[in-house]
Amino acid sequence: MSTICELELNGVNEIYEFEKVAKQSNGSVLYQQGDAVLLATVVSEFDNGSDEDFIPLTVQYIEKTYANAKFAGGFIKREGKSSDFETLTSRIIDRSIRPLFPKGYVYPTTITVIVLSVDKELDLQLLALKAVAAALYTSNLPIKKSVSAVRIGKIDDQFIVNPTNTQLKNSTLDLYISGTKEELLMIEMRSIATQTVQEVDVENFVTIHNINDIGEDELIEAISLASDVLKVDNQSYEDAFEVVSKEMVDVKLLENKIDEKIIDYIRDNFSSNIKEAIKKLAKSERSVALKDVATLAQGDYEYDEIYEAVSIVKKEIVRDMIVNEQTRADGRELTQVRPISIETNILPSAHSSCLFTRGKTQALVVATLGNEKDAQMYEVLTDTSSKSETFMVHYNFPGFSVGEAKPVFGVSRRELGHGNLAKRALESSIDINNNNTIRLVSEILESNGSSSMATVCGGSLALKAAGIEISSLIAGIAMGAVFEDDKYAILTDIMGLEDHDGDMDFKVAGTTNGITALQMDIKLGGIEIEVLKKALYQARDGRIHILELMQESAKSIVPSKALPIVNQFQIDPKSIVSVIGKAGSVIREIIEQFNVGIDLDRTSGAVKVTGTSEQSVFDASEHIKNISSNAKNHNSSSTIVFDKLYKVDDVLLGKVVRIADFGAFIELPSGGEGLLHISKISKKRVNNINDIMSVGDSFDVKVLKVSKDRIELGKADI
Repeated sequence: MSTICELELNGVNEIYEFEKVAKQSNGSVLYQQGDAVLLATVVSEFDNGSDEDFIPLTVQYIEKTYANAKFAGGFIKREGKSSDFETLTSRIIDRSIRPLFPKGYVYPTTITVIVLSVDKELDLQLLALKAVAAALYTSNLPIKKSVSAVRIGKIDDQFIVNPTNTQLKNSTLDLYISGTKEELLMIEMRSIATQTVQEVDVENFVTIHNINDIGEDELIEAISLASDVLKVDNQSYEDAFEVVSKEMVDVKLLENKIDEKIIDYIRDNFSSNIKEAIKKLAKSERSVALKDVATLAQGDYEYDEIYEAVSIVKKEIVRDMIVNEQTRADGRELTQVRPISIETNILPSAHSSCLFTRGKTQALVVATLGNEKDAQMYEVLTDTSSKSETFMVHYNFPGFSVGEAKPVFGVSRRELGHGNLAKRALESSIDINNNNTIRLVSEILESNGSSSMATVCGGSLALKAAGIEISSLIAGIAMGAVFEDDKYAILTDIMGLEDHDGDMDFKVAGTTNGITALQMDIKLGGIEIEVLKKALYQARDGRIHILELMQESAKSIVPSKALPIVNQFQIDPKSIVSVIGKAGSVIREIIEQFNVGIDLDRTSGAVKVTGTSEQSVFDASEHIKNISSNAKNHNSSSTIVFDKLYKVDDVLLGKVVRIADFGAFIELPSGGEGLLHISKISKKRVNNINDIMSVGDSFDVKVLKVSKDRIELGKADI
């Protein structure tokens, strides 16, 4: 018989139904909020424990297209490969619940959450974690701590708790936090750019791109609000679910198999050797120095036992150096950033590139510019129409970057997650409306520390080198922390060794003024607000240091020869139709004739012409302006309708008013201007129009083509 728990939290009604479906699972729930219905299940194999000290946890978030009464996009009408959103949501759930498992829990566990019905206004990432948390808490796994999530938005300088999807579109902040009633476990944050229109004078307006980076104090305020909400929510869940929770299975947790005497033996006799090995590990994570110590210390012991004992003592020494001695394995101070070198546009045939090296971490970030046709199409479950992604960040982490002999396969969850973090950090600095489609690809060539933050730094400079209009350069930095009893230390720009042996992985990206993106994962328990505040301010100091180096490097950027020539201008929005022509005939003709790309904004009248030849871009721009001018005259009070005034084969006396490389614009006797193309001036090839005619010259022209708002001419005597 099923049990229903109904709660009202933050003004929202939530319904949890247990033991109705998927009853073979260790825990399951049918969760409903509004029109959204999700199924979450937990399955663990208690008879199949691993001998290795890690949690074999798999999380799958799955969307079914029938949930929104639609078919799957594409040729295959069955759900297949997970979308980016599904993969990223699975990662968010995994990072939120993994800290709840007790140390030594080594049993294969699969958590599945399936979206069965959607509500277009509700946040599926929030709902998914709530469903999973309920299934996990009420299962028979040894977990009796509720976890939940909250999203904080900001509209009109006011924080909004769990904004609807419509509200989030108008928000300048997107902050997602998961945690228990006592601890924060995971944070994802990004700023959202907005545009404002500012009046310059009575007739002119300019559009201003607002990056909306957020200051440390304001972010702490938002995190504190989220923490208060999580405290109330999780207490409510634990109270409500206690009556339906299953009795916990008494599973055996993997214990440290190494005899304490062996650890003492290593600690007493080989600590100095391990300290020397740590210095070598700081230079290269693939150093065999630790194995050499184990070989030296082996004696009559088993090598595996000795090596594990050496690893345990190594971790103790690294943490003690940081917390008590305030020193690091590579000799840096706790707040010191590793040496940085920057090179831009090292790839001649790419639109732009940046080789960013920080310590032993190196990212080559390459930018490619395109138009609307190059955008990535994708499906969203809550929307029936396809979306287009015009700013992409693709992150690749090949094995050779860490000295591993493995081939390159498809994109991993980690690669997708790191690329998404870099995208969130950079996207608010770009005015997408003026920059069409941009693709950044980060090739990680070497990694010892945060390669995602190197991607942010290199990516921002690659955008700058490509001539992209950015509000500010963005830098990223990875922070770490070590907690020992009542002491702790915050580390700036952590390397791999400190990430492995530390307790926190905390990545912050932003400008000199504030933060544009943040990601935090806590490995052991949660983090207090005061510690988080200190980490944010220490990260700001490191970020500003990196930005100063980036700004200096940006001064010496030499544009790539492969970079397309761009000309942007405004025409009367009413004349856009004339530039496009019937079924796109006019714009296609311009593109083919001048070998350029053209992007038009029907609302504002903005025109963007791109090409590889400066002259072609100029000529195409002049041609578009002429069409617009004629169309404007056609729509004015002194209406000029070309096909009523002129007919094909008419011979007229025209006057040259403007000359371009591709032809001349001729003023006609009854009004309006027509184009006399360079190929219609003479039977012979004309290389320079100025050798044949000048502005003010008059001669007979013949009408070749005519429509309401456009006329093409030829020289009458050819």
